[in-house]
Parts: sequence; structure tokens; C-alpha cells
Amino acid sequence: MKKVFGIESTAHTFSCSLVSSIDGGVHGQILSDVRSIYTPPPGSGIHPREASRHHVEVAPKIVEQSLTQAGMAMDEVDAVSFSAGPGLGPCLRVGATVARSLALYYKKPLVPVNHAIGHIELAIMLTGAKDPIILLVSGGHTLITAFSFGRWRVFGETLDLTIGQLIDQFGREAGFSSPSGPKIEELAERSSNFIPLPYTVKGNDTSFSGILTSAKKLLQNGKDLESLCFSLQEIAFAMLAEVTERALAFTEKREVLLTGGVAANRRLQEMLSEVSKRHGAGFLVVPKEYSGDCGAQIAWTGLLAHLADISVEVEKSFVKQSWRLDRVDVKWRD
Repeated sequence: MKKVFGIESTAHTFSCSLVSSIDGGVHGQILSDVRSIYTPPPGSGIHPREASRHHVEVAPKIVEQSLTQAGMAMDEVDAVSFSAGPGLGPCLRVGATVARSLALYYKKPLVPVNHAIGHIELAIMLTGAKDPIILLVSGGHTLITAFSFGRWRVFGETLDLTIGQLIDQFGREAGFSSPSGPKIEELAERSSNFIPLPYTVKGNDTSFSGILTSAKKLLQNGKDLESLCFSLQEIAFAMLAEVTERALAFTEKREVLLTGGVAANRRLQEMLSEVSKRHGAGFLVVPKEYSGDCGAQIAWTGLLAHLADISVEVEKSFVKQSWRLDRVDVKWRD
């Protein structure tokens, strides 16, 4: 049984987790997952410098609490993994520095993990998905992907804002803190008054900048906030459902898997469930407690990479603010 310690620090969350392998790495057990989330002032977004300062302050405590929760010491760990990108540079560097220090001091292999692939691999492990088409939706990602020929291949993505950025930026205009998703969803459920907003799908890609501009202007002009939240969700999620359905029809997959922070939204789940039913495909959703950024996604993916003999020398380790998942060779999958 292998055990890997993972560190997540791409944006507002600093999290550490310890995960062990079961059945030779086919399944995993999350032994611990401890998080501390930087919350900006209401109406403000994530400031990379302030978020990284938060990570520096909480890192020792989160590392210690994660090991305590798992009932293990660092010298019992087989490898240390960290989110190497994509993400905010100052935040990524904090996690990488902590991981390098632990790997050097305890003489453990160091494993870099692509954050997006972390979301995907953890969701697959937790849901038992076999070969799904995946919609990954969060503050940093909006894309449709499926595994083919050694890599996660992109079948559609955003051309500008991610769905998480759309929600958060509109939320900030309304005076909310980031992340704004839960508040927007709560307000949307109070209304059924539809206000037309731009619907922009280009090929199998989406564009959310037009919706954001229009919704912000309408809010500034006095339009009802609950109705705008309802309409924004309906249109943006319908766009995502359309491109996911097109990719599902093209690939002829038998499963649809929804993951990422926005996967917790019940309305998006309803739309994708209907898409899946029309094509006779199963619909799976990552558990809510692991939909957002967490150390478990890095620890589990790091464990899979470690079992495939993937590591990097500390002196040659890196962080990449822009690191596409379709540029990563996934050696642990057939």
C-alpha cells in the first residue's frame, strides 16, 4: 500500500491531504484532507499576493493537521506531490516551496501534478467512472474532455472567461465575496423570471464575456438581482449542456462526469442529467465536499503518477501558471 502527501495551492485554497492506494492503485482511500481558504473582502476578487500571504501563514498548521488527521508521520509517506499549475503564480510557488522542503528533508520523491487532471482523477476514483466524457467547471477551468491515446483530449472549452469567473465577477458586481457560486445559486432559486442575455456558442466552444457585460449593465440599471441570477444560470448552463451533448454524441461515451467547483450547482446537474438520459448514458457527479480545490485531488493524482514512476528532481521542479491538461502524458492510463 502506497501513501502520498499532496499539497494544493493554485488559488484561494491551501490544502493538504494524505491518500493511500487500494488494489494496486485502482482505488484510493482519503486518509486526511485539511483546507484553509482565503476569502477576499466583499466585492473583491482573489488578489494573488494576498492569497499567497494567506498560504504562507497557514501552511505549517495545515501540513501538521493533515498528518494528525491521517494518524501518520511524514517519514511514513512514499512521495510528496504538489499542484504545479495552472494557477496563480504567487500561490503556486508557496505550495511548491513547501513540497520541495518536505521532499528534501524527508528524502521523498517529488511529484508535480496538473491541477485540472487532479480534479478529473479524483472524481473518477470517487464515482467509479470507467470511460466518461467529462465537463470540468470551476474558477480556473471550463472544458469538455475525454481520455484518448495517452492524454486527456479537449473537445470544447471556453474562449474567454471560465464559468466560475463569470459567476464570481457578476457576484462581485452585486457586492458578494468570491467564490460567489452558492449565493448566486440561492438567489436564482427564488425566481423564474427570465431575462434574455447573450447566448454564445462557437463550434463546440463557449464564450461568457457577453453574458457578463450584459448582466452587469442590467444590474446597474436596476434590474431585479434574483431574476438576473436565474437568467444567468439558465443561459450559461444551457450553453455548457449543448457543447457537452455534442461531444457526447461525437465520442459515443456511455458516461458523463461533472467535476470542478461549479459541479456542486444543482441546476447544472439537472441539465446534464437530462442530456445524459437522452443519449442513454450514465450521469455521475463528484461528491460536493470534493468538488472544489482540495489536497485530495493532488495527493490521489500524485499517487497514480508515483505508481507510474513519475517524479522530478527538486532542483528541476517547476510551476506553470498556464499548463494545459492536453499537454500532459498520462502514463498511468491505458
